[in-house]
Amino acid sequence: MNPASFRDCKAWQKEGLPLSTSSNEACKLYDALLTQYVTWRSDETLGGVEGCISALRAADPNFVMGHVIGTGLELVGTGSSVRLNGRLAGDVARLAELAAGRDLAPRERLHVRAVELFAKGCLPEACELWDEILLEHPTDMLAVKFAHDGYFYLGRQAQLRDSVARVLPHWTPQMPLYSYLKGMYSFGLLETHFYDQAEKTAKEGLELNREDGWAVHAVAHVHEMRAEADQGLHFMESREKDWKVCDMLASHNYWHWALYFTEKGRYEEALGVYDDEVVRRCKASGSLLDTVDACSLLYRLEMEGVNVKDRWRELLQVTKPHTEDHVLLFNDLHFLMTSLGAKDEGTTHRLLETLQELAEAPERISSTSWQEASGCPCARPWWRTTGRLRGRRGPAAAPPLPPAEIGGSDAQRDLFHQLLVHSAMKSDKKQHQKLARCLLVERDAARPNSPLTHRLIQRARALHA
Repeated sequence: MNPASFRDCKAWQKEGLPLSTSSNEACKLYDALLTQYVTWRSDETLGGVEGCISALRAADPNFVMGHVIGTGLELVGTGSSVRLNGRLAGDVARLAELAAGRDLAPRERLHVRAVELFAKGCLPEACELWDEILLEHPTDMLAVKFAHDGYFYLGRQAQLRDSVARVLPHWTPQMPLYSYLKGMYSFGLLETHFYDQAEKTAKEGLELNREDGWAVHAVAHVHEMRAEADQGLHFMESREKDWKVCDMLASHNYWHWALYFTEKGRYEEALGVYDDEVVRRCKASGSLLDTVDACSLLYRLEMEGVNVKDRWRELLQVTKPHTEDHVLLFNDLHFLMTSLGAKDEGTTHRLLETLQELAEAPERISSTSWQEASGCPCARPWWRTTGRLRGRRGPAAAPPLPPAEIGGSDAQRDLFHQLLVHSAMKSDKKQHQKLARCLLVERDAARPNSPLTHRLIQRARALHA
């Protein structure tokens, strides 16, 4: 990244997005931080994301939008909550205090309020405010990206697509970060099953910028949804040197690569990607995206009958500190898989116990996602099912239904659909076995020619022959 290209006070003013600071350095650091966020690249020449946040706050300690982006990025990472992290709670309070004493533009006040709502777990309301900003300021990339991530966490696929679609006509290719809108729009298109249009849009973005890891990621999803494992493997390999520079997204893209191997039944190669790229990057970054990917990949392989050996215990060291976070139910269910896989009954009990406490006292939920108020009733069937699939004794539980709005992408949520199929398939109840057959017919219709689906169909027939 070229520091000289970052926008100063006059440049932001000219673009109709004035920032309430007189410090050109603060404006440029804000731009540098926004650029790293959108491009998924932590630039060490800028001090990385954390160094950039520190420099930004030092350049102008009272710069409200500097606090908005710094605190907002920590919240959007979902690795901490104001309920447990006093320092983060203090940052949110400091932001509110600064905003109250400053003459801010309406757009900036909406940004402040959106971060406050996000911190309280009111993510749908925060997304509404980001969309409100975009009605008057469609080129505010921070609002675009926060809304995009927010709708992703909520599993609101139409809004994920449309929040980008409605601002695109207001952008031109000459504007900073324009190309990345293509990848974002492509992701919304594929999540609403417009696969041809999604692939075309992502590749338009890649023609503008080969190193757009999010556009590469969108194409990877298209191949995953179409069960085009060979095409996906070829695409990811041919582009690897470009997308792996996006260090904050590289592990996730390697996860997609491993899913193609799993689809084809090439389990040792999938494990190799897990060991060499996914878990290595997960332990180094501590990123929750990297962490849930590691959990998900191990669980998928184990359902396929692969012996993952001691890998669960290794991964538990990463997930255990987050046992009581309860920021997103999506995260919690992945942590649950890990504690069960590692046979750590204490951590499993603590996760469910604290989730139950929040479910029974929703007024205490000050930093969790809104889904968490009903999270425990959702999590317990998964706990019983995963335990039974691992050979735990006790009466057979009914197969759990997929959580309604668990968030994440279709590809990520497919893990829970696979668990549902395995649970129903292995049940001793005829009704559940019929459910398994119906689910497999649906899966085969949605993803024709999927080797994984065909293997599951064969197993179901063998179990109930």
